[in-house]
Amino acid sequence: MQIKELKTGMKQVNVTGKVVEKSASREVYSRYGYNVHRVANAVISDATGSIKLVLWNEQIDGVSVGDTVQIENGYVTAFRGEIQLSVGKKYGKLNVVKGGK
Repeated sequence: MQIKELKTGMKQVNVTGKVVEKSASREVYSRYGYNVHRVANAVISDATGSIKLVLWNEQIDGVSVGDTVQIENGYVTAFRGEIQLSVGKKYGKLNVVKGGK
């Protein structure tokens, strides 16, 4: 799938893109306030466009600008009017392909 094809509400998304930006991580509390998680945003792009990718906890340290990443079983949402791609918590995968395959 290409990035330009991604639309809000899509599930089971498989896409590959190059990380062109990555923000610093910040801490957020879980919905019920019991756990603290780290979250950061990255922007991935392919020949057709770019999209914000939400990174959680250990994913943050595993991704760097310039890496090519494969998202398996992701989903697309809108947050504050901006479309974003997330990796499914239970069944999703984020694979980093070093060297920009």
